Amino acid sequence: MDNCKSFNFIIDENSEILILGSMPSVKSLSEKQYYAHPKNRFWKVMGLICNYDLYNSSYERKIEIILKNRFAIWDVIKTCKRKGSLDSNIQNEIPNEIDRLLEKYKNIKTIILNGNKAYQAFKKYFPEIMDEYDCYKLPSTSPANAKFKLEDLYKIWHEALNFRF
Repeated sequence: MDNCKSFNFIIDENSEILILGSMPSVKSLSEKQYYAHPKNRFWKVMGLICNYDLYNSSYERKIEIILKNRFAIWDVIKTCKRKGSLDSNIQNEIPNEIDRLLEKYKNIKTIILNGNKAYQAFKKYFPEIMDEYDCYKLPSTSPANAKFKLEDLYKIWHEALNFRF
């Protein structure tokens, strides 16, 4: 089991939608970048939503476009033990202080939970936030979630965000 520690959040004062994953993959942790695994569809889906080729952009440009479109990114889990990258292997999890983040960034009105583990952990640690915000559990963009094609993910994510786009 490896000790895993999530990254700091990506947010600014204009962010309105917080996208929460569970814990970065081994590849993401080694690259020090959110969704760094080349088969993770996050940047492709968000690129379609933002109408910009995020997948082939530098990490700095990805963050710039995400923030420009009023999104924020973080993870529900701050630290855990995990062998490999699968969410099902997460043990001894400790949550991030999402409640404090939301106290500071008042423009956040919507929370997107990227996958089952993000949803389960968020529901476990922050049930009161689920009552206060518009929260959507969406299919994971992870390559482990192979039953969803890119087109399906885009359609579902886009529909959840249709009030914005």
